[in-house]
Parts: sequence; C-alpha cells; structure tokens
Amino acid sequence: MLAAAPALRIDPVLTHAAHTVTAASMADDISSYFGTSSMLWATALIFMRLASVVMLLPGIGDSGVPPRVRLGFALVFAMILTPIVGNTLPGLPAGLGDMLGQVLHEVIIGLILGTLMRVMIFTLMSAGEIISLQTGISFAQTANPTQAQPSSSIGSFLAMMGLVMVYVTNTHHLFIRALVDSYQIFSPVKKVMLNDASALMVRTLTQSFVLAMQMSAPLIVFALIFNVAVGFVGRVMPNFPVFFAATPLSLLLGLSLFALGIGSIGMVFIDHYQDMMSVFIRSR
Repeated sequence: MLAAAPALRIDPVLTHAAHTVTAASMADDISSYFGTSSMLWATALIFMRLASVVMLLPGIGDSGVPPRVRLGFALVFAMILTPIVGNTLPGLPAGLGDMLGQVLHEVIIGLILGTLMRVMIFTLMSAGEIISLQTGISFAQTANPTQAQPSSSIGSFLAMMGLVMVYVTNTHHLFIRALVDSYQIFSPVKKVMLNDASALMVRTLTQSFVLAMQMSAPLIVFALIFNVAVGFVGRVMPNFPVFFAATPLSLLLGLSLFALGIGSIGMVFIDHYQDMMSVFIRSR
C-alpha cells in the first residue's frame, strides 16, 4: 500500500520576526472595512509569495487551469494565512522603493519554492521518454496536460499518474505545510538565501535524473539484451527480415515489462517526492 502523507496540521505558533511595527506607524494606519493598512499590506505580501508558487504548483499550476482560478486560489489562501503568519511580516514601508523591494523579495521566494515543487514531476516525464526510446515508440507523441507541448505517450501517462498519486496520497497537504513553514525558512525580513537555494536546486535536479534512470533501468537492460540478441540473429541469418520481426516483439515485451513495474515506479516516485517536500517542513 502507498504511504499516505501526514494529515494537514498548521501550527499557528510561529517565530516572531525581528522587525515589528512601531507605535508611530500603528498610529498612522488607515482603517477601512477590510482592516488596517498594515493588515492589507501583509495580505498582499503573502499573496505575492503564494501566487508565484501556485503558478508552478503541480496540478493547479498546469496550463489547463485558467489563470483566474489560480490567482483566486492564491488570494483566498493568502487571506487564510494572514492571521497565522502575519506576525512574521514587515510593517508597511514608508516609500515606494521599499514596497517594490519587499514585493520582489516575496516573488523570488515563491518562484524558488514553486520550481522545487514542480521539478519532481519532470522525473516521471524523463523516465517516460527513456522507456519510450527503449521500446521503440518514442515517435508516438501525445498532448501532455502538465505542460504546453506534446511528449511521448508513456511520458504523458506517467506524468498524469504522478499527479494523481500526489493528490490521492494527500501529498498536496505537504504543499500547504511547506508554504506555511516557508516563513521560518525564508524569512520576509532577511535576505534571500540564493546560494542555499541554488545548491538545493542542483541537488534536486541531480536526484531527479538519477531517479528517472532508476525507474527506467529494467527497460534499459531489456533493450540492451534484446538488441544484442537481434544482432546475433541478423549475423547468423542474413536473409532473415530481422527488423520486421524484432520491432513488434520489442514493443510487446517492453510494454509488458513496463506494466509489471508500473506499481513500483509509482511507489518510488511518491516516496522520493515526500522526502523532498520534508525539507521545507518545520512545524510538527
């Protein structure tokens, strides 16, 4: 059985940021029906980070989802998180330059988180492309809902399977926990840790490629043995139409082997995905 991700539990007790709103700035707050200006600014900063993540989040960030739906989800989620992480955000800046700096800061952090959450989906697509090459059906292209361009049929199938498994096993709850805990890892009042983020990205890409090779390893070994055997047959019987006999057999045996290992591929993928997401989880 697949190991389901832990149930969502948001810890409202977060570490207070070093920056606090002074009494003078509180006095200058403008109150309205929607709240004070500082509260609205905090919601706007949370929305900037969440919108950047949602644009790249697996499933809701796919090109098939309308941008209005994605932005609406980010706005509603930002309103929910404001009472939880609002005390970690800086106060309302005095100038336009400071405002732009804070917005850019949150957008960069959101893009980093969204890219890391998205890159593991490409593991299955890479594995699908390798398997398609080994079975001889790489020329069969299919529209891939997870990206804006076609890919091999097996790659599209594995990408959709991985997306379904993420939501079936409640791994998407880890997305929400990671977004909340990101305010402890990437504090809004500190510089963006670009060096650490770059190192994490390189490590994730490396693990993604290695995992894709491991998933497709049985098909690679099969293709190597099969092609060597076909080469011997061609040398022994030069007049035998090896190509016409080997191509259907390679396709049949390769897809059969792929069908036998598809369950293991799914379990290995979801385990590695949850391990990768645990890097961003701080609350317990």
